Amino acid sequence: MRSSGAYDVVVVGAGPAGLAGAVAAAERGLSVALLDGDAGLGGQFYRQPAASLGAARPEALHHDWAAFDGLRRRWEASDGVHLPRHHVWTVVSERTAVPGAGADRASWAVHAVTGSDGEGDRPVVVRGRAVLLATGAAERQLPFPGWTLPGVIGAGGAQAMLKSGLVLPGGRIVVAGSGPLLLAVASSLLAAGAEVPAVVEAAGYLRYLRRPGVLAAGPGKLAEAFGHMAPLALRGVRPYARHAVVRAHGTERVEAVTVARLDGDWRPVPGTGRRIACDAVAVGHGLVPRIDLGTALGCAVRTTPDGASALVVDAGQRTTVAGLWSAGETVGVGGARLALVEGELSGVAIAARLRGPTAGPSARTRTLLRVRARLRAFATLMAAAHAPGEGWHGPGGWLDDATEVCRCEEVDAGRVREAVEELGAGDARSVKLLTRAGMGWCQGRVCGPAVACLARGGAASEAALPGSPERRPLAVPVTLGALAGLEADPAGTRDGD
Repeated sequence: MRSSGAYDVVVVGAGPAGLAGAVAAAERGLSVALLDGDAGLGGQFYRQPAASLGAARPEALHHDWAAFDGLRRRWEASDGVHLPRHHVWTVVSERTAVPGAGADRASWAVHAVTGSDGEGDRPVVVRGRAVLLATGAAERQLPFPGWTLPGVIGAGGAQAMLKSGLVLPGGRIVVAGSGPLLLAVASSLLAAGAEVPAVVEAAGYLRYLRRPGVLAAGPGKLAEAFGHMAPLALRGVRPYARHAVVRAHGTERVEAVTVARLDGDWRPVPGTGRRIACDAVAVGHGLVPRIDLGTALGCAVRTTPDGASALVVDAGQRTTVAGLWSAGETVGVGGARLALVEGELSGVAIAARLRGPTAGPSARTRTLLRVRARLRAFATLMAAAHAPGEGWHGPGGWLDDATEVCRCEEVDAGRVREAVEELGAGDARSVKLLTRAGMGWCQGRVCGPAVACLARGGAASEAALPGSPERRPLAVPVTLGALAGLEADPAGTRDGD
C-alpha cells in the first residue's frame, strides 16, 4: 500500500466547501492534502469539461464562476497538495502515532483507492491531525413506472453530462421532480440548444411565502431564481407546479411522459393526467447529504425538514467526533454559496485548533457567521418547501407493484410491499435481507429512499441511503485486491473494531 505521508489537515472532497476549507487552512500555515475522486477541482457544482474537448468558455455553464476561479488561483498559489482520482472509502482513528511523526501529528488515517472509476489499482493512505469531510450530496430518486427506460436520467446527471461532456441527453427534454435544481438544469439545457417543453415541480413555490422574513434576508437567492426563470419564460417553457411525472412511455427509449396534478400529499389527482412528447427526462426530487464517512465514525446526525439526515456541527463546523470537521451539503443541502462560507469557517476553525486560538473572532469570521446564519435559514426554508409527501407510494399513488424500485437487483415495489405486509419487515434493512433491494452495485444509493418509504410508510426519510445514520464500513466500492493490500495496523486494532 502506498502512503502519501502525514499532513495537518486532510480534506475529503474538492467541491466548493472542501476547496474553501483547504485554502483557508493552507493560507494559515497548515499543511493540507485535498482528496477528490475527480481529476480536477470544483466538485459537482463546478464540474468542467476535459481539456481535450476544447471548450472555449466553460465558465458559461456555471453560476458564480468568479468565486470558484478565485479560490482555485489561491489554492494553486499555496503549498497544499491536490490528490485527484482518490476515492476515499473509509477514515479511521489511529490510537498510536505513526513512527517518527510525533505524538499529535497523525491521529487520522484516510484510506482511498486510486483510479478514474473507483476500482483503483492500489490502495493509498493519507494521514492527518484533522479531517474535513466535504463529500457533498446525491440526488434523491422516487421511482415511477417507466423510469428505467433509456433516456430517463437524474436532473443532476443531465447537468453533469452538459458540464463535463458538453453533450445533451436528448433533443426534447422534460425536467421534473422537486427543488430549485430543476430551474438551473432547465435553463442550462435550454441555453445549450435543447427544447424543454415543461418543467414539472411536485411542490408548490407558494410554500416559500410562509417565511417572508427569510426571503427578504436572501435577495441573492431570489435574484438567482429569477435569473433561471426568465429565459424559460421567454422561450415559452411550460411550468407545472404541484405536478409530477407519473409514468414514462416508450419501447427502446422514452418517447413521452404522463404528467398529473398532485394533491397535498403528492398523490396524483384522478383525471388530471396529460401526455407530453419527449426523448429524454431529467428527474430528481432534491438532494440528500453524503454522510457515509461521518456516520461510520459515529458522528451525530440531525433530520432535515425534507426527511434526509445531515451531520451535526458546531459554530466552527466541528462534528461531535473530536478532530473531524464537516462543511457544505454534508451538514444540510444549501447550495454553493453556503458551502463556500462553511468551508472557509471550517478551515479557520481547524487552524485555530491546531495552531492555538487567537484573541477572538476576526471581523472576517464574524461576517462569515452572519452570512452562514442567513443562508442556512434559507436552506431550511427550501428543504421544508420541497419535502416529499407520502402519497406518491401509498394507495392511489403513482408507484404500482410492477415498477422496479431497486434497479441493480431488479426488485419491484410489489416484492418490497410483500416483505413488509406479509413477511413482517419493519425497516429498510429487513427489506434488504428479504428481497436483496439495496444489495447491488450502488448499495442502495439510488433505491434507498423508495425502499425506506415502502418499509416505513413515510416520506423519503433518514432511513434512506445515502442520507442514513446507519454505520457502514465502505463509503465507495473497493476491490478485494485493494483490501488485501492494506498494511497492518501498528496498534493491532482501530476504533470501531
